[in-house]
Amino acid sequence: MRKTLILLVTLCSILSAQSQIKIPYTRHVLSNGLNVLLHEDHSTPTVTVNTWFHVGSGYEKPGRTGFAHLFEHLMFMGSGHVAEGEFDKLLEAAGAENNGSTTEDRTNYYEDLPSNALELALYLDSDRMGFLADAMTPQSVDAQRAVVKNERRQSYENRPYGLSEETILKNLYPATHPYSWPVIGSMTDLSAATYNDVVEFFKTYYVPNNASLSIAGDINPQETLKLVEKWFGGIPAGKPVEPQNPAAVRLNEEKILVMEDRVQLPRLYMTWITPQRFAPGDAELDVLANILSGGKNSRLYQKLVYELQIAQDIRASQGSSKLSSQFQIVSTARAGHTLEELKKVIQQEIDKIKNEAPMQRELQRSVNQYEASFLDALEKPGGFGGKANQLNEYFYYAGNPDYANEDLSRYKALSVNDIQTAAQIYLRDNGRVILSIVPKGKTDLAVQPKTEGK
Repeated sequence: MRKTLILLVTLCSILSAQSQIKIPYTRHVLSNGLNVLLHEDHSTPTVTVNTWFHVGSGYEKPGRTGFAHLFEHLMFMGSGHVAEGEFDKLLEAAGAENNGSTTEDRTNYYEDLPSNALELALYLDSDRMGFLADAMTPQSVDAQRAVVKNERRQSYENRPYGLSEETILKNLYPATHPYSWPVIGSMTDLSAATYNDVVEFFKTYYVPNNASLSIAGDINPQETLKLVEKWFGGIPAGKPVEPQNPAAVRLNEEKILVMEDRVQLPRLYMTWITPQRFAPGDAELDVLANILSGGKNSRLYQKLVYELQIAQDIRASQGSSKLSSQFQIVSTARAGHTLEELKKVIQQEIDKIKNEAPMQRELQRSVNQYEASFLDALEKPGGFGGKANQLNEYFYYAGNPDYANEDLSRYKALSVNDIQTAAQIYLRDNGRVILSIVPKGKTDLAVQPKTEGK
């Protein structure tokens, strides 16, 4: 009974504060342009150091792709004053966890560690920001290039359905668009890149004035800022990074593609270009994806998996990014069924939303689920989704580290008519890529191109 009461009191406290969610922080800009975000939280004796370099695969050039992901690997392989293998060894000895990730928009590294080991993380991160190039050699670049190429073989070429993303992006965007290639890059480009190409990419983008450092947890902000100045203040700024400015993209046709692969069951991908993160329409489509496939009570799961039993699985998502986003529906057919069957049912459900707004309870369920996961993420300082990363994410995408309240408000302000309108505007039949991946020799299981007069 006591535990139940505590949970109820905690829940009531969270709910009463929902109208004004805040992540208290201070922002400082060092003389070299490094943005520093500090959040004080003494709930546990831990701290997270979270670094965002404002560069991802979208900053690469056609013919020279895969560099951002390559540096995700190189950053762990030693720097000017840290020998190869020492980075992980030193952090593990201090009881820390660390990781990194790359998207089309940014590259992220973090360390979760006891607060008394904060300076260790600052030393290591500053050394790879300021002195990674000192440790890079043609041999070390070639070694990590081989690792990335092997990762590509495992995750793309030799993985069932593995070339779906690359195929879709190539057909969704023009060849010159920053999102027209996958984050990992192409095998040809990885092979063609020279050592000087790689060094130049690092010197252009991995500089203090193109990065933000978020530190959250059991810290004294004044003392922490002094430590940041100590370790990062002497790193020289790079040249200003030019902002991305690609032409607006709109697909005005339906592309129907078929790939044969070493798979047992056919899989359908339907993808649309949609508004960028935080733009009008982004939250609406996020909720629409949940209404269509979020859980066993969702529309498409009920229809495809439970009622008709023609699909193994179904997933809809709004993949939100800086320049544009992609709304995607993916479903694997059950044995004995075609992707044409799946597409027909999916299309019917999309058309239903277009013709009649979803029910209020569907909207409320989706918003409640988002709010619960949103608040859960804000309870922890570390990891990929905690407060330190959230401050960096909001700073990069919205220009305001304390954007949590505005972010959640986007969802809570939605009406069922907003969801219907978003479906009508963005999920156009004549503006999408439909990809069928089928077992070799089974193209009859794919979605078939439309014939004249139909």
